[in-house]
Amino acid sequence: MKNKLTYWILGGLLLGIIVGALVNKVFYGDKESIALFVEYTSLGNHIFLRLIKLIIAPLVMSTLVVGVAGIGDAKTIGRMGAKTIGWFVFASLMSLTLGLILVNILEPGLAFTSQIQTDASIGLKAEEFTLLHFIDQLFPENIIVALSSHKTVLQIVIFSVFFGLALAGIGEKGEPLIKLMDSLAHAMLKLTNIIMWLAPLAVFSSISVVIAKEGLSVLEKYSKLILMFYGGLALLWVVLLGFGFAFIKNKIWSLLSHIKEPLMLAFATASSESAYPKLLNQLDRFGIKEKITSFVLPLGYSFNLDGSMMYMTFGSMLIAQAYGVHLELSQQITMLLVLMITSKGIAGVPRASLVVIAATISGFGIPEAGLALLLPIDQFLDMGRTATNVVGNAVATVAVSKMEGEEIHH
Repeated sequence: MKNKLTYWILGGLLLGIIVGALVNKVFYGDKESIALFVEYTSLGNHIFLRLIKLIIAPLVMSTLVVGVAGIGDAKTIGRMGAKTIGWFVFASLMSLTLGLILVNILEPGLAFTSQIQTDASIGLKAEEFTLLHFIDQLFPENIIVALSSHKTVLQIVIFSVFFGLALAGIGEKGEPLIKLMDSLAHAMLKLTNIIMWLAPLAVFSSISVVIAKEGLSVLEKYSKLILMFYGGLALLWVVLLGFGFAFIKNKIWSLLSHIKEPLMLAFATASSESAYPKLLNQLDRFGIKEKITSFVLPLGYSFNLDGSMMYMTFGSMLIAQAYGVHLELSQQITMLLVLMITSKGIAGVPRASLVVIAATISGFGIPEAGLALLLPIDQFLDMGRTATNVVGNAVATVAVSKMEGEEIHH
């Protein structure tokens, strides 16, 4: 049942390729007919993107408030909490930096420049970076205004962190609000899943429009992008497993064997949450104490999605390259830091990374319409990055366990 959406998306992708190729062949040279097809067919993708923007603010706020409130203040977090958060920050920066390096070296976005409508790409420049501008984006002066725009997600993150700590600090009096936020988080996750059922329509819309305009030759560009990204994920796996080896030596291969089922589940469903119960069980069987797994894993699924974070840097810079938006190194580093923070509110559900990318790129002068470049193959990329999230959280749990001086018996 969980794979139904995957099949529908694959169906939408194949149908989009067929319909787009037919339109391109039948109306070859007839620009007016192709333009008419593009105008009406692109509405599916337009609707999907608007609904994605709709859920950004409540999704980020609810998940972050509940997550931070669950951690509590610094005294409650204690030694294990500090080590866990420290590892998450380290892993986040490592994943994002690797993605940034690869996307600058490979420059995959240049292959898509011809797809961008010339009138949309002329004169687009990234906003000039100043410290005052960054501070204004960071700290909200009115949370209601911040919540009303998906472009101010960083302000929502800052408010949510402080609000979550405040709720944890007032004890029982904060419980009703925490429960309310938890209910809102679950409702937003449900709404996200409902909206994702429009993804097949959006995939059909975006891929058929592209192929109708450009022909089947455009698929060559996507195949290269998939290979580039999976190559990057493979490199990230090597790095993550290398750190795992540093902690548990040859037991890392036994760890991989234990988590193969949640890995396959995550890959098939493109949902980190779907693999969570099985991963928790398998890490317990591997020999990690329950007090470690029950603390690290829940936080990891909100704060430590390594594959998703690498994808967000990769995807954001790809769109910038495609639209010819030049970002200085300082702006790229700023975007990396913004993504590191905004990704902490990401949900472990399919295509949630698109929400964060949409929320982040607008603040750097990169057109949100560029998400259409990623959408046709996002399902394939999502499968790989979600499996990587599982590996990242397994290694994080092992790392914290060893830093706590616990022996792993299996």
